[in-house]
Amino acid sequence: MAFQQEYFAIPPITRAYTTTCLLTTIAVQLEFVTAYQLYFNPELIFKKFQLWRLITCFCFYGGIGFNFFFNLLFTYRYCRHLEEGSFRGRAADFLFMFILGGTLMIIMALFVNIVFLGSALTIMLVYVWSRRNPFVRMNFFGLLNFQAPYLPWVLFAFSLLLGNSIIVDLMGIIVGHIYYFLEDIFPRQQGGFKVLKTPRFLHWLFDENRRPSDDTDTRPNAGNDVPFGAGGFHWQ
Repeated sequence: MAFQQEYFAIPPITRAYTTTCLLTTIAVQLEFVTAYQLYFNPELIFKKFQLWRLITCFCFYGGIGFNFFFNLLFTYRYCRHLEEGSFRGRAADFLFMFILGGTLMIIMALFVNIVFLGSALTIMLVYVWSRRNPFVRMNFFGLLNFQAPYLPWVLFAFSLLLGNSIIVDLMGIIVGHIYYFLEDIFPRQQGGFKVLKTPRFLHWLFDENRRPSDDTDTRPNAGNDVPFGAGGFHWQ
């Protein structure tokens, strides 16, 4: 089947995460589970040992509607773009970015009233992609042209206009910048060194036979315009 072939052509981590988000939302919509069983609640996690909440809080964007489809689309596109781009052949490193980003967001969520963190994770993915592709030109629904590094801030302004919580976007931007600085900037500075090291067991599980790489980013063609609207994204 064409759909099956297309589905399994999606890189594994992107496929696993977006499928989990979709199935979680469908399960809530069909009332197999409720959102109250999924949200981030430190007391239930650390006192009642409902550890699944550490994962499910990243897999639910709310009921099926504009916010759900918007987040799922952006998650799928930029997660796949990263996995097939600068993380090509480095599944363990990509998963480690997820784990590190999720951990930082959970720590931050202890101090702010945010119970679902999937949207923040999406912004983190967008931020890392945008910084690694600084010369890509983008277009906001035919109204605004800008370079890729401004994309997280355009989304921030869009959320503000829609009346959504800006804390979620700021959390994603902050965590994305922390990862980008520690992974891409600091090691290349004078006296810098590699801070983030993917645990060996992840390499053993996902890409044990990966050849050492020079960590050179694969960048899209700087001459292509990337429309911002649905379906209008440039792929490598």
